[in-house]
Amino acid sequence: MRGAALLALLALAACGSTGGLAGSAPGPFAPGLAAGEEAADGLSVGHRLMGAGEYDLALRAYLRGAAEQGPTPDVLSALGSANLRLGRLGQAERLLRRALERDEAFVPALNNLGVVLIERGEAGEARRVFERAFALDSGRSDEIRQNLRLAIARTEAQGYDARTTDEHGNFSLMRRGYGHYLLLSAR
Repeated sequence: MRGAALLALLALAACGSTGGLAGSAPGPFAPGLAAGEEAADGLSVGHRLMGAGEYDLALRAYLRGAAEQGPTPDVLSALGSANLRLGRLGQAERLLRRALERDEAFVPALNNLGVVLIERGEAGEARRVFERAFALDSGRSDEIRQNLRLAIARTEAQGYDARTTDEHGNFSLMRRGYGHYLLLSAR
């Protein structure tokens, strides 16, 4: 008898409405979708997560976007950007170059590729990439302008850092303007 009462109680509890995932009651879970509503795409979610500094989660969302949309330049660029933020420079560079193979005028991929190249110490190539991004963007982006300035400064600094010495290390060559060098003796 006791088992029958328990079964009756469980059957009545199962008939009650709990509100489901789309219920309006606050709780620890994310709200569900209303009937006919579509989920946000992986790229949109990834962009919001990148803005919040959640790069691992953004990468997962971008991978979901890649599964939904395929390897579009936007998806590849987003994946490269997330890998860049995670410090995975090799992966980021490969993904950004793939994005540019598909659309060589995709400014976000150019900018992020330039950042990767700066981080890898390849200021000369980074400068060319930023110059291209700046031209395609018509100079509207402050971020690209700042990145281009940094790349120019680094390439010019490399030019002035070039030193040669004899076999005894007694001399150094210092660049003094365009095509002019000064030979210095070390004391």
